[in-house]
Amino acid sequence: LQSGTLRKLTAYENNYLCCTDPKDVARVEAKTFICTPDRYGTVPHVAEGVKGILGQWISPKDLDTAVRDRFPGCMNDRTLYVLPFSMGPIGSPLAKYGIQITDSRYVVLCMRIMTRMSPKVLDYIKQQNTFVRCLHSIGLPRPHEGVKVINNWPCNPEKTIISHIPDDRLIMSFGSGYGGNSLLGKKCFALRIASRIAYDEGWMAEHMLIMSVTNPKGDEKFVCAAFPSACGKTNMAMLTPSLPGWKVMCVGDDIAWMRFNDKGELRAINPECGFFGVAPGTNHKTNPNALECCMKNSVLTNVAETEDGRFFWEGLEAEYKPETKLTTWLGEKTTVGAKTVSPKAHPNSRFCCPASQCPIIHPKWEDPAGVPVSVFMFGGRRPEGIPLVYEARTWRHGVMIGAQVKSEATAAAEFKGRQVMHDPMAMRPFMGYNFGKYLEHWLSMEKPGRHLPRIFHVNWFRLDSNGRFVWPGFGN
Repeated sequence: LQSGTLRKLTAYENNYLCCTDPKDVARVEAKTFICTPDRYGTVPHVAEGVKGILGQWISPKDLDTAVRDRFPGCMNDRTLYVLPFSMGPIGSPLAKYGIQITDSRYVVLCMRIMTRMSPKVLDYIKQQNTFVRCLHSIGLPRPHEGVKVINNWPCNPEKTIISHIPDDRLIMSFGSGYGGNSLLGKKCFALRIASRIAYDEGWMAEHMLIMSVTNPKGDEKFVCAAFPSACGKTNMAMLTPSLPGWKVMCVGDDIAWMRFNDKGELRAINPECGFFGVAPGTNHKTNPNALECCMKNSVLTNVAETEDGRFFWEGLEAEYKPETKLTTWLGEKTTVGAKTVSPKAHPNSRFCCPASQCPIIHPKWEDPAGVPVSVFMFGGRRPEGIPLVYEARTWRHGVMIGAQVKSEATAAAEFKGRQVMHDPMAMRPFMGYNFGKYLEHWLSMEKPGRHLPRIFHVNWFRLDSNGRFVWPGFGN
């Protein structure tokens, strides 16, 4: 607050707004690397002249050069914070532990929301004698003459690198303060490193929401669903059904860690402790539960602020008078109803809030044993050609369906336009090891005595001949 990085949103209890440097607003896939001794530990073989999109390899030598060029002295005259944290309920057999060091107070604040940060973690690390090391720096040591800090958000976009060494359980991130690049418990640990640990240990770490659906008879089923970023995981995880007598409850909206127990049940935990959701489009029609989550104890990043201290983003127009004055994420003064050249909130602006505040959080969301999963769903943004829903015939068929997921690019990463991209299992940006080995791992889950989930593919985004969505949407 004193430095100006955060502003209090006065209309709420303990809510804060942060606007970043406009050059530091999303995950940077082009600067995200996995380091293994052999290239094919990270990426699959591709035809000559083809650039693969499933992971990006960096050699140990090149990474060592990059690290030596960036990290020595990178926190000069800044405060170093040590963050011991648990992914999953502390003490759960499914939990894993990490320690992040960082020079970003924003990271400290958001990691306190997104993970279980506690000194107790140090006791478990001593017992297990293993943890994931997470090194992060915004990459701008003081003094930094000649470098203009924009929005009180120091960063170093020209030298940004996000690197992972799975063999060493090590993450090193430099130059970016944005969530996906700096909250290292999230995609870096919970997907890229954890998927490799899962491969080594025989479990699954997937880019999936976890929800329960209860029918009017009271039968409850747990569903895990994998959609690419900004394709509706959070909205689905917090659904308000419009069918009478049906109930949905949320366990997690982004990541699932799953392991078969002794009875052959697939049990899933949400390794996170908060939601880091895309703000634009979230409103009382599309996701009232997510909006309710954000009403206190939350950090809002790159959204607009109204004159009376409320947050605003595209999709909230109906909840404000058009003449309501606001300041956009870029600092421009305007009104809710006025047309502006650029969006009032960045398309990838985020809310970061505690999961415990979700009105429909499942009572077992922190059960150390996890919840029993009976359905997997895959899907993406496919305007044409893909049905609204279909079911796989077998586990192997389901793995093939998951492997052929494609989706239109969204604002969650740096891609432009509406290109349809391959995104197998919605894991393309988060693959921690060779995709061929990853597919083998999925196929290896089929073993005698195991109750495998049924697998479906859905497409919420199919358009009709008039360019309108076929599926009526949200609660329907």
